[in-house]
Amino acid sequence: MNPLIRKLALVAGLGLALGSAIYVPPAAAREVIVQVGVAPPPPRFERVPVARPGWVWAPGYWAWRGPRVGHVWIGGHWERVRRGYIYRPAGWVRYGNGWRFRDGYWGR
Repeated sequence: MNPLIRKLALVAGLGLALGSAIYVPPAAAREVIVQVGVAPPPPRFERVPVARPGWVWAPGYWAWRGPRVGHVWIGGHWERVRRGYIYRPAGWVRYGNGWRFRDGYWGR
């Protein structure tokens, strides 16, 4: 075997081994729980745009940005429809003495 080809094969093999050793696949699902003692303000009125085929409107919600900033409004946006799923919008739910945020998601 040609020495140059042997060196290239060795370098390629080492690169593949190193790449596979440091690769971390993304998590299938990750949940971050935000819980605060401050109730969110009432939802803002948003004019829902005209329906778009193949899309669903995700309404806006209040996001918590910490005690110095408080709640900030995140405007609604379009989500591409996923067949067999229903979009569950983001929002706050009462939890014990505080409020817990549930991010929007696609459920069955």
